[in-house]
This record gives sequence, C-alpha cells and structure tokens, in this order.
Amino acid sequence: QVQLQESGGGSVQAGGSLRLSCAASGYTFRGNCMAWFRQVPGKEREGVAALGNDDITTYGDSVKGRFIISQDNAKNTLYLQMNSLKPEDTAMYFCAAVKRLTPTGHWADRYEYNLWGQGTQVTVSS
Repeated sequence: QVQLQESGGGSVQAGGSLRLSCAASGYTFRGNCMAWFRQVPGKEREGVAALGNDDITTYGDSVKGRFIISQDNAKNTLYLQMNSLKPEDTAMYFCAAVKRLTPTGHWADRYEYNLWGQGTQVTVSS
C-alpha cells in the first residue's frame, strides 16, 4: 500500500525551528516531484516548497530564506527544515508527490499531485 506519513509538527515560539519529515512506504521518492503544502481552515492549500525531478528546489515567497526542503533517498524520507518561524506559519503541513508535473503544471498547484500524507500540525505562538 502506497502511503506518505508526516511527522515532526508541534508547538513552538516565534523565531524557533522545527523539522518536518515525510516517510514513504510503497513509494520511491527518487526521481519524482515532491512538495510540502500547508493549509489553515477556510483557506486554500498553499505550496510551501518543492523538490523537482531534476533535484531543483523551489520555495514560496513567504518562506524563502527560512525553510529548506531536502530528501534522504536511503531513508526514502522528505524533510522540511523550518527556521525563524512566524505565527503566520501556523498551519497543517502536508507532503505530496507525483511522478512528474504536467507540461504546463506549476509546482504549487495542489491538483498536480496524486499522493498525499495526512498532515502534521505546526503552531507558532508570538
């Protein structure tokens, strides 16, 4: 059974750090497009960062310079290192995967991805 499982969420004060993990079972990250999204109630799911088939990383404007996406192929795990956290980073964070984006697809379009984890909550207090 193909499954993605996030972990590492929690509560932290502004300025702190967290590292999220996304472990895959029945699925290999290598060579696929991986991403992190986040969502708060009542709002659209927002693309946070992506690691493309070509290993190029891309970030949303609101997290550039603070978050780092990476993967460990040996562990088949995707990471999101989050530094200098702000209260506006509070959200449910999801990892997502797809073999390849569509030719005109955008990494931050949630509908490009066909595999999702259940999410992990991140809460940042001021």
